[in-house]
Amino acid sequence: MTAASTAKSGSGYRIYVLAILIVVYTFNFLDRQILGILAGPIKAELGLTDSQLGLMGGLAFALFYTGLGIPVAWLADRWSRSWIMTGALTIWSGFTAACGLATGFWSLFLCRMGVGVGEAGGTAPAYSLIADYFPPNQRARALAAYSFGIPIGTAAGIIFGGLIAAAIDWRMAFIVVGLAGVLIAPIFKLTVKDPRRGGAFTAEGQPVDEPLAAPPKAPGMGEVMATLLPKASFWLLSLGAAASSVCGYGIAFWLPSFFERSLGLGLVDRSLYLGALALVGGVAGVWAGGWLGDRLGGKSKRAYPIVPAIAFLIALPCFFLAINVTNLWLAFLLFLIPQGLNLVWLGPIITSIQHLVPGRMRSTASAAFLFVNNLIGLGLGTYYFGAVSDALTPMFGAEALRYSIYSGLCFYLVSATLFFLASRKLERDWVD
Repeated sequence: MTAASTAKSGSGYRIYVLAILIVVYTFNFLDRQILGILAGPIKAELGLTDSQLGLMGGLAFALFYTGLGIPVAWLADRWSRSWIMTGALTIWSGFTAACGLATGFWSLFLCRMGVGVGEAGGTAPAYSLIADYFPPNQRARALAAYSFGIPIGTAAGIIFGGLIAAAIDWRMAFIVVGLAGVLIAPIFKLTVKDPRRGGAFTAEGQPVDEPLAAPPKAPGMGEVMATLLPKASFWLLSLGAAASSVCGYGIAFWLPSFFERSLGLGLVDRSLYLGALALVGGVAGVWAGGWLGDRLGGKSKRAYPIVPAIAFLIALPCFFLAINVTNLWLAFLLFLIPQGLNLVWLGPIITSIQHLVPGRMRSTASAAFLFVNNLIGLGLGTYYFGAVSDALTPMFGAEALRYSIYSGLCFYLVSATLFFLASRKLERDWVD
């Protein structure tokens, strides 16, 4: 399939590309988040502390995921994005399967680093593809739909990881989900092609029917950074997303352990409970953010960061209430609200980042954003909650994790403040 035939196939092919990108992103988060539900049996068999689990859930993954993201995205602005994503999916899925062979902290730590190496090539090229397949007035919704992979992958990791671990063991859970991702890789490569760079569209919203031959030369890394980094909105959006991700990643990783220690739920029960919570609340929140971004952002660019800022201010007290409820059904209803609000930022903020630079800089700009977001959010989030839990254990025992979560909720206030500040700069920095 050539780029021209891709354009001629119209909205049907665009929807297919978006759908398979969601599938790949689902495996991205499935492989990333499965460690959370398996933390209990892994800790018991390998004799690990909460701090060590936090390092494997965050820093081990984030080291190469963040460091390689920018050079991989730079390559994606010059070379086939579908090839890059195919290779990335194969690598991270293979290392996920290898986690099932770990014999101790360091072997599992190194395998998680390998997962991060692969996933470095999975997200920024996808953002760029979506921005080139969908016209501006649909991008927030398309990027939000792509972000469905986060709640779907998180839910799948929790449910399948927990059920497989309960039926067999935690090692087989890693092996099964890892090999499934490897099988998807060739299907992705054979069916997804790169569209015309820059996202040119007709008045009806169809991609411009032009071949990929002799595309304009992609700008160098220095030119991209010189365009992006002086913009205050980039730093405010990136640091705001990072602050929210400290809490988001941390709670997602440690909530299964909280339900085990504080509420006494078994592995299967907490897998189904938390999987349903992540799926229902997460999908609703992601879509609401994209819909509000497209609807309100068309009237004022300031709405893109204001929408998630308000969402975080509402999420904070809801999380606090939910953690202090012992009735599981009431807790489920209370958790649904912040679970959704926690992901409202994805569509609006990612769309904003896409519009801080010209079209041929989008992969690299996305990677710079992801570098800040994930180095702080993912690298610090899971470790912060685990380290605080270890520090508070002598005082609070099994309830230490509860107090660790209390302290982490403050990051939502930081995020909301930074997003409100970003709303004052975004109109000036916007590139159509």
